[in-house]
Amino acid sequence: MVHLKFLTVCGLAALSSLAAALPRPSCPDRLCMQTRAYITMHQVQKELGHLLSPGSHIYSPDDQAFQELTLRYQAFMPPRIQLVVQVGKEEDVSTVISYADRNSVEFYVVNRGHGLPVSQGTFNGIQIDVGLLRNITIGKDGTYGLFQGGTFDQQVIDYLWERGYVTTTGSCACVGMLGPGLGGGHGRLQNKYGLISDNMLKINAVLANGTAITVSADSHPDLFWAMQGAGHNFAAVTSFELKIYPRGPDTWYYKTYIFTEDKLEKLFELLNVVDEGKNQTSHMLNFGSYFWNPAFDANKPVIQWDFTYIGPQSNVEARLVPFNNLGPVNVTDGNIPYPEILAATGTGLDDPLCAPGINHVVGTAGTQLCNITTQRQIFDHFVEKSAAYPGLAGTFLVMESYGVHGVVTKDPASSAFPMRDDYLLFQVSVNYASNSSLDAAAVQWARETVDMWNQGQPTRRPTTYVNYGLGDESLESIYGYEPWRMEKLLRLKKTYDPYNKFRYYVPLIRDV
Repeated sequence: MVHLKFLTVCGLAALSSLAAALPRPSCPDRLCMQTRAYITMHQVQKELGHLLSPGSHIYSPDDQAFQELTLRYQAFMPPRIQLVVQVGKEEDVSTVISYADRNSVEFYVVNRGHGLPVSQGTFNGIQIDVGLLRNITIGKDGTYGLFQGGTFDQQVIDYLWERGYVTTTGSCACVGMLGPGLGGGHGRLQNKYGLISDNMLKINAVLANGTAITVSADSHPDLFWAMQGAGHNFAAVTSFELKIYPRGPDTWYYKTYIFTEDKLEKLFELLNVVDEGKNQTSHMLNFGSYFWNPAFDANKPVIQWDFTYIGPQSNVEARLVPFNNLGPVNVTDGNIPYPEILAATGTGLDDPLCAPGINHVVGTAGTQLCNITTQRQIFDHFVEKSAAYPGLAGTFLVMESYGVHGVVTKDPASSAFPMRDDYLLFQVSVNYASNSSLDAAAVQWARETVDMWNQGQPTRRPTTYVNYGLGDESLESIYGYEPWRMEKLLRLKKTYDPYNKFRYYVPLIRDV
């Protein structure tokens, strides 16, 4: 019997309604003929609790666990959670979604809670938490692994490394595998192996009416295409098979520089030389940021740049000499195993980048080379905005160059991911404690920064990496400018989710 955390009051807010979707699975609770426009959370607990597996929990807002499970990385325009169902087994996801569909209850599947888009703020209902589903199984032939839906980057990296393997993950230790993966999934190994989604072999999914299906190149291949880049719109994923690879060199080399702003132009001249070859096979990647650090400069933001090399220091030292000669104010480096790279470069589990509960008003742009004039304009804009709004001083800009050889070698038409020629990925994150008086300024800062990035590449149309945007950008910039892409996605949406139940993460259909 599931462990229930009952409400002390029965009359809490009811959940909003939607009609039923596709043909329904079996009806173990004998409520299939009932579709109620008003249902209390007490009713949900009573009716749903005994259908779930042992180890599952239902939490109300009165429970401490509820507060922990609903704490999100993104505090700006958050979803309204009435109840949390923490599932103990994969099949529980189907049970909860089937129940929610039959009873006109909104549902949203959550793992680590790192979603950024404002579309989440339209949600009001049951959060299905899959954080307990963290099992990993390596296939007998060592070419793939089966990962449950609650797995996250650092866990996966550690588990595979200890057994002699690596796979494509995101770059931030605390983030779940599937959130980025369903939108493509950039990461440190993409130059060799492509995106997370490029390596998916099979997806165990639950449709909006609770039907569990297997999705692959051989089973529902049209949906498999859509799930690789626009997957948040179509189904909940309980587990997935992903290619894995021999882990390679025992140590990676990293080197982190901090420069003052007077080095900006020369730095980006050097970076453009490095990045011109990123469509070729390479073992080096780099990324950097603008942010405030008074320890190095009390008057202006500083520029941090990280280089990571898959292999020993001796193989890459000569390529970094120009950056040594540029005059950094601080340098740290080391030869360490790959699992330690995330913490060493500021994206580890305990780093501020993973801290929850802060407003993140974001914007993103993709490009191929840095426009140096634009980079200076954006830096100066950063200084001006920080002076005008001291409450937004926690803002940072991130610029990532992972290399794209493994990305561009895949046929662009083979998946829903539309932007394989974005060699560089930029994001501005205007960060602040919740304060409505700062919201408009934060949105303006983010939009102006993105506009400057895009104006700096006038021959290219704006692109929006679905996992880095605020979600108010044009659908074409997110899901592709080729008309056939949106036509295909909308046709599949009508087939697999005709009532738009999966609409809370950068939805394909916005007029609901």
